[in-house]
Amino acid sequence: MTNQHGSLPPITGVARSITDVMGIEASRLAGPAIPQICEGANAAFAGQKADRVFMYNPDAVALWLLRKYPEIFEPALQHADLPLPMLSAVPSVTPVCFACMYTGASPQEHGVDGPIKPRPILRVDTAFDAMIRAGRKPAIVATENHSMARLFLEREMDYYIYETVEECNEKAAQLIEEDCCDMIALYNVNFDKTMHRCGPESQEALDALAQNCATFSAMVEKIETCWAGHRTLVGFAPDHGCHEIEGGQGKHGTLADDDMHVIHLYKFIA
Repeated sequence: MTNQHGSLPPITGVARSITDVMGIEASRLAGPAIPQICEGANAAFAGQKADRVFMYNPDAVALWLLRKYPEIFEPALQHADLPLPMLSAVPSVTPVCFACMYTGASPQEHGVDGPIKPRPILRVDTAFDAMIRAGRKPAIVATENHSMARLFLEREMDYYIYETVEECNEKAAQLIEEDCCDMIALYNVNFDKTMHRCGPESQEALDALAQNCATFSAMVEKIETCWAGHRTLVGFAPDHGCHEIEGGQGKHGTLADDDMHVIHLYKFIA
């Protein structure tokens, strides 16, 4: 594994990108937005602001996986107006990364600096809080006992927490059909869970990755139908990457490119 991060945009830029694209005030700790996302939205929406956001958060999808297995990503890539390699957070573990992604802040600022259990509840300002202040309705759909199901609790928003990824995906599809939320964040743990047990290039893990790509494709197609009257930012936004360790299992948390470089995909639906 190498460690050459270059000038990749950091995942901390996602929070302000979401609020800027929607034309609302950013969360209080948010760093700069990602220009490519804002410029892409501005062009696609002819200078108007988005009124819907759908963020799909599959866990542990590394950039190297896209480069090695582009065919697996094809269902997702066909819906990507903006494929964007991104830089994860340090340490590259799930609670830190999603805290960074949705606060726009560093671990030193938001206070989640490691794989803490039980998962903490963030008390600092987030993109979800910014949405609520602006009168928008965000929702999180996630599996229980995982970071996305815990970090952002105790806010005036909707939480749909289930035992399985399948239940989460069914609920997210229902919320899209009902057109009842201004922002949906859908978390899927299946690739991360499988790659830890079997290794990131095991058939089981690659099948889970294929499921993630198919889920993103299905969600985009449903949004195009059910949110046809809206301007929507859609993101495929994993938290960190992964690597194989001795014994054929998977891991993450290092500064190496395999863990730090992730692939984000953005689509602008008008």
